[in-house]
Amino acid sequence: MKNSISILGSGWLGLPLIDMFVKQGYAVKASTRKTDKLPILSEHGATGYIVDTQATIPKNFLDSELLIINITGKDLDAYQNLAACIASSPVEKVLMVSSTSVYLNVNRPVTEDEAAENPDSVLWQIEQRLKTHEGFTTTIVRFSGLIGGRRHPGRFFSQGKQIRQPLAPVNLIHLDDCLGIIDAIIAQQSWGEVYNGCADFHPSKREFYGYWAAQLGLPEPQSLDDDTPQDWKIVSNQKVQQRLAYTFKYSDLYRLSFDD
Repeated sequence: MKNSISILGSGWLGLPLIDMFVKQGYAVKASTRKTDKLPILSEHGATGYIVDTQATIPKNFLDSELLIINITGKDLDAYQNLAACIASSPVEKVLMVSSTSVYLNVNRPVTEDEAAENPDSVLWQIEQRLKTHEGFTTTIVRFSGLIGGRRHPGRFFSQGKQIRQPLAPVNLIHLDDCLGIIDAIIAQQSWGEVYNGCADFHPSKREFYGYWAAQLGLPEPQSLDDDTPQDWKIVSNQKVQQRLAYTFKYSDLYRLSFDD
């Protein structure tokens, strides 16, 4: 159990997390819902498990001190089942990967500690169930729009897709910074907290996506709602910088790196 990390979810962020922790010497357990993905997890150095959060979670999967929850499902009952399984397992610390979509569009910057969340957000409700459940301690990391790896913003609005709220500012974070923030939370044992993960740079959607489309030689994306009031927020990253002393690798969203 010691020096073991379990990762629930092995997609865009999960596989790089496996690579990072295996390199650091952890024994990594990772979940998937597809049997044919088990060999891929093994190739990355993890022990793979088939996990369905609506059913009984394999005990061996939760035989770790730390669990990272990195799935997109929004079934409250499934998370309640997951929380109960965690509470009866050796897991002591939980890190939940959430989203800054829990914040209301209040037309100003938003922080983690001002109750700017939308109480009707199912994701926010899931956060609360994990944070308040007895038997383990949870830190929530809320990432903004995810880019990097094979997620190139120049392709987001290809094939005729149109930008809504084109004058609103973007809130985005690069994959490498997602990994860096998670690593910093664990290394510094910062539990029972909520952190935003978002780059410093907030150009308008039209400006940003137009720039990256041009870098790929693609036409400028079309926009909708130019003449309507823009609903927006700017996600503050001050807490993660100050509390964790984290320095963003990709703070400037015009200086990014992508996989081919």
